[in-house]
Amino acid sequence: MQFFHFGLMPYPYIPDGSEIESTWVTLSNKYYDPKIGHRLYNEYLDQAVLAERLGYDGTCVNEHHQNAYGTMPDPNVMASHIVARTKEIHVGIIGNALPLHGNPLRVAESVAMLDVISGGRIISGFVRGTGMEYHSMRSNPATSRERFWEAHDLIVKAWTEPGPFDWQGKYFDIPYVNTWPRPFQQPHPPIWLPGQGSFETIREAAKRRYPFMMVFAPLGFTKLNYDMYRRAAEEFGYEPAPEQLAFCVGTYVAETDEKAHAEAKEHIMWLFHTGLKTPEQYFFPPGYTSGASLRGMLRGRDKFNIKPFWELSYEDLIEQQYMIVGSPATVAEKLAIYTDELGAGIHVAGGMQVGTMPHWKVVKNMTLFAEEVMPHFRPPGNQPAWKRGVPVPGTPASLRTRTAPAVA
Repeated sequence: MQFFHFGLMPYPYIPDGSEIESTWVTLSNKYYDPKIGHRLYNEYLDQAVLAERLGYDGTCVNEHHQNAYGTMPDPNVMASHIVARTKEIHVGIIGNALPLHGNPLRVAESVAMLDVISGGRIISGFVRGTGMEYHSMRSNPATSRERFWEAHDLIVKAWTEPGPFDWQGKYFDIPYVNTWPRPFQQPHPPIWLPGQGSFETIREAAKRRYPFMMVFAPLGFTKLNYDMYRRAAEEFGYEPAPEQLAFCVGTYVAETDEKAHAEAKEHIMWLFHTGLKTPEQYFFPPGYTSGASLRGMLRGRDKFNIKPFWELSYEDLIEQQYMIVGSPATVAEKLAIYTDELGAGIHVAGGMQVGTMPHWKVVKNMTLFAEEVMPHFRPPGNQPAWKRGVPVPGTPASLRTRTAPAVA
């Protein structure tokens, strides 16, 4: 299994979730103090840099808009700081929300720049963005999926085919596509698709052999979606490898189970009861989710008793494994369910910063996870993939090197 650090970079100095409608869209930015934000950003960046020193396989950033849950409206800016302060660790942008960008070539250029500057350390995740983003950015959710795939196809072609060429699509009309620079990794950086269980995303990920990542989902629902990925892969003529199945489940590790729960509980409750508090009309705007996917999600909700995050007790969150909390032995035992029973090969959010968690606790959490949990899933020596020469998940099998493009 490969392990990726991930921090949401929240701004937790806001009213309690019981006092506000949502942390997204409508929460006034009057609560944001830039001086506190300056400290938080630098602590979060220090944590990403620490991930390299501790031997994580990668560190990740993402994109969200107009909220206190995750203050990364531009993940490429955050990735650039991490790239500049690290030497070997992979940096996963998971990911750029393609339908929210007016011109996909801006994403192609930014990611290619980062890949060249880093010497081929970028993972390029692509997402549609949450439903809340479509309220904040005034984007049409009904055309989101079509815009996403056209933007994706344009970016991949811009990375892999010599320009200039003409692109005439339904949403983008660009007569001269000629992206400079080209990515360092050839034919392009590994592409990941994070998601929440839509049938279309899972099927397309399997079709293109992209790693698919479930985010903040209970164990049973994650298994259901992995099975869907495997069935789709079988239709396309192959059996997926473990490194094509990722899960984003936060962990907190302390010396004992009792101490871990005592130290983590208040921060986990902030994440799920305040940071993720979102009315369903924000989460699922009309047209954002297809009828087939919505029916599948509702069936999964009934089957696995899935409730809104802010209605779950702490005991519910732990029992359903939205978070894994405990001693190193307990955390390793629960992670083994994902590898042994679900066949996953990528864990994202080990030792993560959670909600209101102070920096010292994050450092402790990351360190214990790296030193006492990761060795259970690695060869002797506990070295990260980038030291062992193991390719990053999502790299095409025939091109698993950090080779810069040839000069004609």
